[in-house]
Amino acid sequence: MKKITISILLIALFSITGFSQIKMPAPSPTQSIKQDFGLSSIELTYSRPGLKGRNVFGKLVPYDSLWRTGANSATKITFNDPVEISGHWVESGSYAIYTIPQKNGEWTFILNKGITNWGTTGYKESNDVLRVKVKAGTAAAKVETFTIQLNNIKPESCDLSLMWDHVVVNIPIKENIKDKIRAQLQAALSSDKKPYFQAAQFYNEFDNNKPKALEMVNAAIAQSAKQPYNMVYYKAIIQNEMGNKKGALATAQQSLELSKEANNGEYILLNEKLIKQLK
Repeated sequence: MKKITISILLIALFSITGFSQIKMPAPSPTQSIKQDFGLSSIELTYSRPGLKGRNVFGKLVPYDSLWRTGANSATKITFNDPVEISGHWVESGSYAIYTIPQKNGEWTFILNKGITNWGTTGYKESNDVLRVKVKAGTAAAKVETFTIQLNNIKPESCDLSLMWDHVVVNIPIKENIKDKIRAQLQAALSSDKKPYFQAAQFYNEFDNNKPKALEMVNAAIAQSAKQPYNMVYYKAIIQNEMGNKKGALATAQQSLELSKEANNGEYILLNEKLIKQLK
C-alpha cells in the first residue's frame, strides 16, 4: 500500500514539474532604442509599465521619493559622446536614470552609476554623477504606457522626454560638435581631395561665418568638372543671407538654368521660389 501511495505521489510530482513553460506577455515590456545624435548616438533601455486604471503620481509613484523611472531593472541610458545636461557636462558612458517627482511639478533628474541595480534596490547617492532640477509639464493627451523618447532632434541638441498619464518632463541635452567638425575639416582641407562643399555647409550653418562659407562654396564649384546646380543654389542662399540680393538673384538664375539642363524638378522649384523672393 505504501509503495502504491509513493508511486502515485511520484507520478503526480512528475506531471506537475513536467509541464512546459508557458510564455506570457511581460506586464511592463522592455524597449531598447538607439538615436543618432550629434556625431554619435544615444541608446536607451527601459521597462514600460501601464496605467491600468491606476493613479500614478502621488499614489503608485509617491511624491518626494526616489523613482526607478520605469519598471523592473534600472532604466539605462548610454551616451556615446560627452553631452551637456542643464549646464553640466556628462562623460560618455552608461548611466541609470532615477527621478524624484514632486507635487509642485519640480522634479529631480538623476544619472547614477548603478546600471546593474534592480530598480531602486542598490541605489547609492554617492554613485550619482548628475542631479538637476527639471520642470514637469502637462501632456497634450493621456499617455497609457510609460514612454521615454528622444525628441526635437537637432544637430547639437535634443530633449529626453519622460511621459506618463498627463505628465511630461523634458530634459534638454546638448553636444559640442563644432570643435570636432572644425578639426576634421582642417585635416581634410590639407589633403589632396578637399571637401570644400562640406566646409561651406559647416561655416554657414554651424559657425555662422558667411564670408568663409562663400569662399568655400566658390572653391567647391570651381573644383567640379561641371558646375553643379545644388552648389550654385547654395551659393545663392549664402549671398542672400549676406545681404547681396543682386548677386544672389544672378546666382539663382544660373542654378535654375543648370537645374533645367539636368531635368531636376526639385531644384527647379527651389530656384524659382528663391528668384521670386529676390525680385
